[in-house]
Amino acid sequence: MKGIRFHASPVLEIKLPAWRSRLVMLVLFAGFLALLVRALYLQAFSTNFLQSQGEMRYARTLEMPATRGKIMDRNGVVLASSLPAWAIWALPEDVDANPDQLNSLARLLDVPVGEIKKKTNDEERKFVYLKRQVSPELADQIEHLNLSGIHERKEFHRFYSQGETTAHLLGFTNVEDVGQEGIELAWEKDLAGQPGSRRVLRDRLGRVIEDVASIRVPHDGQDLTLSIDGQIQYLAFSQLKAAIDAHRAKAGAIVVLDVRTGEVLALANWPTYNPNDRSDLTGAQLRNRVLTDTYEPGSTLKPFTISLALEKGVVTPETMVNTSPGKLTIGTATISDSHAHGTISVEDIIKVSSNIGTAKIALRMDPKDMWEMYTSVGLGQAPHLGFPGAVAGRLRPYKAWRPIEQATMSYGYGLSVSLMQMARAYTIFARNGDLVPLTLFKADGPPQSVQVLPPGIAAEMRHMLEQAAGPGGTAPKAQVVGYRVAGKTGTAHKLVDGAYSENKYVGSFVGFAPVSNPRIVVAVMIDEPGDGIYYGGDVAAPVFSAVVGGALRKLSVEPDSPIKSLIIPSDALSESP
Repeated sequence: MKGIRFHASPVLEIKLPAWRSRLVMLVLFAGFLALLVRALYLQAFSTNFLQSQGEMRYARTLEMPATRGKIMDRNGVVLASSLPAWAIWALPEDVDANPDQLNSLARLLDVPVGEIKKKTNDEERKFVYLKRQVSPELADQIEHLNLSGIHERKEFHRFYSQGETTAHLLGFTNVEDVGQEGIELAWEKDLAGQPGSRRVLRDRLGRVIEDVASIRVPHDGQDLTLSIDGQIQYLAFSQLKAAIDAHRAKAGAIVVLDVRTGEVLALANWPTYNPNDRSDLTGAQLRNRVLTDTYEPGSTLKPFTISLALEKGVVTPETMVNTSPGKLTIGTATISDSHAHGTISVEDIIKVSSNIGTAKIALRMDPKDMWEMYTSVGLGQAPHLGFPGAVAGRLRPYKAWRPIEQATMSYGYGLSVSLMQMARAYTIFARNGDLVPLTLFKADGPPQSVQVLPPGIAAEMRHMLEQAAGPGGTAPKAQVVGYRVAGKTGTAHKLVDGAYSENKYVGSFVGFAPVSNPRIVVAVMIDEPGDGIYYGGDVAAPVFSAVVGGALRKLSVEPDSPIKSLIIPSDALSESP
């Protein structure tokens, strides 16, 4: 090896082309240039994108729910409020629990363990709720299980203190605390408030490790004060339910109005439901019959026909009308009274509830005047209460009325109304002939009214309606110890498949008290009473009596009649259906 020179190696004598070395240098330079450009692009132009991608892995924006506003009665009693609750949720890919832990979780949640396993093993879903609206005490027990991948989130549970008593008025919220029915739905924007949000840092298990910033402060919902009096509401509900049970009726409704302010003091329906437990809720239970159901008012409409005739000078209270022989044929149709009354005064037409007498007076008037009278008290128009589902009823244009239709409408057939419409209409008799708007919220001052009847006519009708609710009238059972009452019964055949049923009725009573200085109007409707007792004076008037007595005492209204036991005559008249 000593005789060999290294620089003389044949390999080193091979000369490569110069362009190859230059090409390698160019490729290396291009690579470094590309890296430089990429670095400049990432550092100078993609900073926001990269930061947002990074934050997606550890930063979260959490919603801070606003507390839903309370709903209170006129005396400040809380009827609906939102209580703290927790949602139990899971990240399926992070769940790590043995069978004993899953069994413990299922037992606490009262959920089948198979359902828990199914949800936590579904790795295609990034997020899954295990149960909503869990109590804070139960949430603490679940937290102590220390299950990986199982988390809790604060939410709210709506609680209704009077349960089924105020269900149709208040309505309810869903699991997200969003209004679905009643006041909760109608005033959702005011009650819900504005949720806030905050920025937090989380670890890989989803646990919050640091608060970064508050983005938006939550604003709690507005509290609402209703016109409802909780005690009168309970009284009305309990008396309605007792009457429906006693008469084996299909359904019923009741509403109590303050004559002076137009405030709704009570509104109740049966059947009802418990908004705190809606597991067995049906459509029939949801119906707010006071506002959403219509019926033919029957004889409760007669006072409006007679008051119009008095105003137009067609009759006076003493005018005699021949109702013999208890039947009246108009065209091909015949109408009748429940009893033959002979020749009676206009005052007695209301007292004994004569269909024939009312029809004869109505046929002496212009149909347009009758239609205007009915519309002036709100019939054919939905009440402006801001309540979902309130109906207008049905009142056909007067130009389409035939004589028989004009006659039957005069005593409450051929048109339909809601119970709320009838209650409001009767305020013109309880007041001095003027009509006030209704409200479900506590009034701050006297309402603006519209004159419908002359005060003198309203006073005459108060007298007639007091006679109708007294001995010899159709509703002596409406009397109240210590108070003078006035009102009118209604008994109407129900329309079934386009024809009037022979054995299905709606019994109703609408009245007010005390007559000397009316304070409340109460309207009661009993749908399809059974056992052969169906007249409004038998099924609805006693409910009116019980509610009026209790409500006037609750309102500290001074009695206007000697306090003595009432003797109800056994031969009390029944109105003509």
